[in-house]
Amino acid sequence: MRTVLNILNFVLGGFATTLGWLLATVASIVLIVTLPLTRSCWEITKLSLIPWGNEAIHIDELEPERQNSLLNAGGTALNIIWFVLFGWWLCIMHIVAGIAQCITIIGIPVGVANFKIAAIALWPVGRRVVSVETARAAREANARRRFQ
Repeated sequence: MRTVLNILNFVLGGFATTLGWLLATVASIVLIVTLPLTRSCWEITKLSLIPWGNEAIHIDELEPERQNSLLNAGGTALNIIWFVLFGWWLCIMHIVAGIAQCITIIGIPVGVANFKIAAIALWPVGRRVVSVETARAAREANARRRFQ
């Protein structure tokens, strides 16, 4: 089922959103100042291309033992730079694609996935794209660690 939904996403606008993310990735490489944003761009490019079966999870949830307040502050600063340069137009692009996909009845599940990616597009720094199973396992491990 994931494969069918990923193909449907690609046909109904996922190709365009993925190209937008690739453009943002290349721009973040070219503008040397934004080079630290490149990894986040590439991670979300993968999610935009194949949203079903993958999930964006914050690195603090994925690897809680590596939490660092200084890195989190740096990530927040990078997210602000990201929002000004790329985030707002990528978010709008995903919202428009999601609305267009929801208009076609068959594209509603894919449109909902685009709305989720639109939220991630605003603040992507510090997120990693992993399989749904890995994300679920990381969240369960964190919950066990917190409540023991």
